[in-house]
Amino acid sequence: MPPKHIFTMAEKDQNNLIVYCEFDEGKIADVSLELLTKGRVLADKLGVKLEAVVIGDNLKDVEKQIFPYGADVVYKIEDQRLFPYTSNPHASALINLFKEIKPQICLMGATCIGRDLGPRVSSALHSGLTADCTSLEIGDHTDPRTGKEYKDLLYQIRPAFGGNIVATIVNPDCRPQMATVREGVMKKEVYNPDHKGEVVNLDPKKYVDETAYVVEILDRHIEKSKVNIKNSPIIVAGGYGVGSKENFDLLFDLARTLGGEVGASRAAVDAGFAEHARQIGQTGVTVRPKLYIACGISGQIQHIAGMQESSIIISINNDPNAPINSIADYVITGDLEDVVPKLIKYYKKNSK
Repeated sequence: MPPKHIFTMAEKDQNNLIVYCEFDEGKIADVSLELLTKGRVLADKLGVKLEAVVIGDNLKDVEKQIFPYGADVVYKIEDQRLFPYTSNPHASALINLFKEIKPQICLMGATCIGRDLGPRVSSALHSGLTADCTSLEIGDHTDPRTGKEYKDLLYQIRPAFGGNIVATIVNPDCRPQMATVREGVMKKEVYNPDHKGEVVNLDPKKYVDETAYVVEILDRHIEKSKVNIKNSPIIVAGGYGVGSKENFDLLFDLARTLGGEVGASRAAVDAGFAEHARQIGQTGVTVRPKLYIACGISGQIQHIAGMQESSIIISINNDPNAPINSIADYVITGDLEDVVPKLIKYYKKNSK
């Protein structure tokens, strides 16, 4: 086996930030557009270009979806065998491309694809990878052992140790600095609808060896989720404090009355009160509804990370000192069995 390629400090000083863009059914994934939005901010702070890479088939004009989000360069690797995604060809393409262009930072979505692809690329390049980041910043670092100073590192920020702390992770010496981020954690905003950049069409044979196509997908079936809490403007979420799956029926009644969706904390999902598709937080979905009603949720860091940017937060809890109360706009102290039916009653009465 050939030796691993390790980027040296000299190789990485002025290189660019790149986002791996997932592409399926003719669309760039929302999480990739969110990372381009954040990437543009980080690239400007570093004074480098923002680049994007798309791997797949039928990539004509895909750059038109990417340039408005601030990308300066779009790399396209197109081959009918590169769609749908399979591990070896996509990993081979990125590894060989990164050896050539030597990016300073690489961002990916923490999706099924990103979770598979990121570690493969990171391991091959000996670069390090932080998964499920909730924030990304640029800053300096001093090694406490050697006193060596590092400028403009990627701060990879995420909850750690079961959510008891928020850890800031840095990768001083190896490149690219790699991080994955869940969909919804970063805001998706158009940088400039008229922004244009450079398109670089790469020869797939140069980046993907024929042996990488050992796996062939004969048929693919994707079941669409029946739960859509990510795009709901109103969410009624329950925690372990709801007490039972039967008590969650109250939350469904309130959500139906308000025209919203039901969410849940990880503790409630683990207890079997709600299905995993409704889980909100670091290990679930990140949401930004106009109204978030938290019922029986204590407010662990992992959960707050997934809903703290809601426009209005109402906490219903029999514990007046619940941590979630500190970020809530309104706090109702009491048992949800008493409070929720009253909310339904008064809403119906005043909405006629």
